[in-house]
Amino acid sequence: MAVRTTSKTYDPFMVIKARDMIKLLARSVPYEQALRVLEDDIFCEVIKIGSMVRNRERFVKRRQRLIGPNGSTLKAIELLTHCYVMVQGNTVSVLGPHRGLKEVRKIVEDCMNNVHPVYNIKALMIKKELMNKPELKNESWDRFLPKFKSKNVKKKKANIKPKKEYTPFPPPQPLSKVDMQLESGEYFMREHEKLQKKMEQRQEKQKVAKDENQRKRALAFVPPEEPDRKKAAEQQTEKTDVDVEKLKKKLKKQDKLSKKMKLSSSQA
Repeated sequence: MAVRTTSKTYDPFMVIKARDMIKLLARSVPYEQALRVLEDDIFCEVIKIGSMVRNRERFVKRRQRLIGPNGSTLKAIELLTHCYVMVQGNTVSVLGPHRGLKEVRKIVEDCMNNVHPVYNIKALMIKKELMNKPELKNESWDRFLPKFKSKNVKKKKANIKPKKEYTPFPPPQPLSKVDMQLESGEYFMREHEKLQKKMEQRQEKQKVAKDENQRKRALAFVPPEEPDRKKAAEQQTEKTDVDVEKLKKKLKKQDKLSKKMKLSSSQA
């Protein structure tokens, strides 16, 4: 695609506008939206976000965070900034007035720096409400805007499995069914002998299972242990025993104190 002027071109800046339109069409912006850039008060910007985050998985997550569930975050940004925003690959194409372009660029850069777009959207909503109040025109809006503190969230430690020692030799091959039969001698047995052996093994398993079931059933009939009442009575008597000598001393002290109090009151 090329841009050329004709004798009918009265606005020389239209060459730059046409270049921007081609740039937007190359970034998969719909034709109806890209055509708006030819208007006087509409401008465009292509923000490159591919180099902002090195880790690919982290980059994809943050780009998806900018779009939001079912495109809700992107729609909110468009409504507040009066811009058309298109997230495509490693770029974000923005189309709208100068002030809106500035705000969208800030939101995109913050999102790539791990700041959720919701914080900036909330600030824009408050600013939009304050713009409708003429009495706050010459005042600072900092007291109305939210202040968010960054929190260091502890990450879960990855379960790193210890590495096994390197050996150039492969692991030993597991024995096949035939090898196991050869070791046990079952391979050389006749059919009726094999059947008889299987029957014996099955009967042994059944016997073990039967014994286990009988043991579990018998547990229900085991009487509970009754508490020893004699020991309990002895413990109670030990607890209730009173030291008579200590009690006498305590009472004597109380009598002395009461007499002193009476003397002091009579002298007064």
